[in-house]
Amino acid sequence: MKKEIWIATSIYILSVIFLATITDILLLSNIDRYIIILFLLLIAFALGYSLNSYILSEKFKVDANLLHLTKEILHELNIPLSTIQANTTLLRRTLKDNEKGIKRLARIDESSKRLNRLYHELIYSIKKEIHTIEKETFDVKEIVEDRVLLFKQLDRNDFILSLSPLIISADKIGFEKMLDNIIGNAMKYSDKEKPIVITIKDSILSIKDSGIGIDEMELIKIYDRYYQSDNHIEGDGIGLSLVKAYCDDENIKIRIQSQKNMGTEVKFNLTNVKI
Repeated sequence: MKKEIWIATSIYILSVIFLATITDILLLSNIDRYIIILFLLLIAFALGYSLNSYILSEKFKVDANLLHLTKEILHELNIPLSTIQANTTLLRRTLKDNEKGIKRLARIDESSKRLNRLYHELIYSIKKEIHTIEKETFDVKEIVEDRVLLFKQLDRNDFILSLSPLIISADKIGFEKMLDNIIGNAMKYSDKEKPIVITIKDSILSIKDSGIGIDEMELIKIYDRYYQSDNHIEGDGIGLSLVKAYCDDENIKIRIQSQKNMGTEVKFNLTNVKI
């Protein structure tokens, strides 16, 4: 890479010297100054295009190879992941009287579900890098109800819903992933007996739990990638970083209010994406 940088620098210096020489020659002639300026601009464009093509060609090649490799890895990851999930379902039927075996199988099943979630988030992120994700018009109320229905299947926390219809235009898949992260965190950091409260009112989507909460010092670092407020609880620590990135892209304002041992409330102001 250092070799390419030195070559590009040399080409740039030679281009400047060449343009300066041509400028001196043309200024000494009787050619109209506007023609001189146009001629110099054409030369500068040609030299700039050639230089940038040389500099960026290697980058484009590396990006293309990396994208191809990533797609292959994702395809290969999906096969063992599907195998694990299928076999855990079969094994659960044969371990009805083995309590320890069922608990171990449950941990494997939870880990595979977490891997599956990360797998789909990675696919979504790659697709987003390749091309712009088209915005869709949808009702936030319906999305919340669908996601809550899926989380209820985990047979963990109850949900208290107070939802008004709210039509917005945004990246729908990203919105679902954002909800999954926030609701998942609310459940993860709360006791099973404590419900998750979700409301939609006046273009504000609120998700509130009564869990362990976050103190003021932790709130400052909450959006940092890989940061976790509680290292004793399993997790990848990138959820809120992804949520914040999505909100910034969609011009959605996010606010987190929390107190230690009192719970956390995450509010999304959807005014800017409301139809």
